[in-house]
Amino acid sequence: MKIHLTSVFVDDQAKALRFYTEILGFEKKHDVPVGETDRWLTVVSPDEPAGTELLLEPVGHPAARTYRDTLVQDGIPLAQFAVEDVNAEYERLRGLGVHFLQEPQEMGPVTTAVFDDTCGNLIQIATKP
Repeated sequence: MKIHLTSVFVDDQAKALRFYTEILGFEKKHDVPVGETDRWLTVVSPDEPAGTELLLEPVGHPAARTYRDTLVQDGIPLAQFAVEDVNAEYERLRGLGVHFLQEPQEMGPVTTAVFDDTCGNLIQIATKP
């Protein structure tokens, strides 16, 4: 068994696609219309195009919105992405205008940082030192 798909709830799929591809560097994998306004929209790491897909899921359901918004209010990231060097990625993303809520911080065997994905979520990046 392996993880094939996970999701983040986003306010605006087009905005999320731009952020996740143009800023974070993921690649679009699937973009299929679902209903009148929504899409089955996934991105993948360019390093693993056949790997785990991230679904940029519309946050239409009230329970999903409450869940996501409560996590943000409490400062809890919805997802974590692995990077080679948190400090370097932090500087790269800051240079692109990404707002960080937590600067790189060593936490035992890992270094983490947390940013706002502009689509309603907090995302943590992490690497081992």
